[in-house]
Amino acid sequence: MTDANHTLDPSQLPDAEALLLILAGKLKPLLKANTALVGIHSGGVWLMQRLLVLLADQIKLHQIEHGTLDVSFYRDDYAQRGLKAENRPSQIAFDVENKHIILIDDVFYTGRTTRAAMNELFDYGRPASISLIALINRGGRELPIAPQIVAAELSLAASQHLQLTQLADGSLALELTPQHNSARP
Repeated sequence: MTDANHTLDPSQLPDAEALLLILAGKLKPLLKANTALVGIHSGGVWLMQRLLVLLADQIKLHQIEHGTLDVSFYRDDYAQRGLKAENRPSQIAFDVENKHIILIDDVFYTGRTTRAAMNELFDYGRPASISLIALINRGGRELPIAPQIVAAELSLAASQHLQLTQLADGSLALELTPQHNSARP
């Protein structure tokens, strides 16, 4: 990763669809029996849905279960961020106890979303292990948490906000905007 104060130009953003294929290739060896995929709303859920299709043979072979988490109430900055308009209930319809959980997120930043997701997962049971995969690690980690697998590493200025969007046709794209209501003001 380069200098954390580097301001990235929107034209320098990688193609989200290409990164998704890279992520799928890196995830495939981790898929085994007693594993479940859990997408973190919203971008992590979009990625998981696409990964379920791209890796359908492995998912079926190993009977991989999946679910979703909305970690809004588990965030340590909930009082500052408040409730987002698009909150959705978490859906974990499988037994988490002793399961190998692979959390899926779109953009890894400070680690606070991941910490919140782990806290919520433990409300469902005690997993055997938790791994994290992310489409992009943008730098800026504040906690001793990091993704085990990423498709790309980017260095962004603290004033920039990188967001995964889902287009009308279901394809994914990256968008760069000024910082707003993200992990850190």
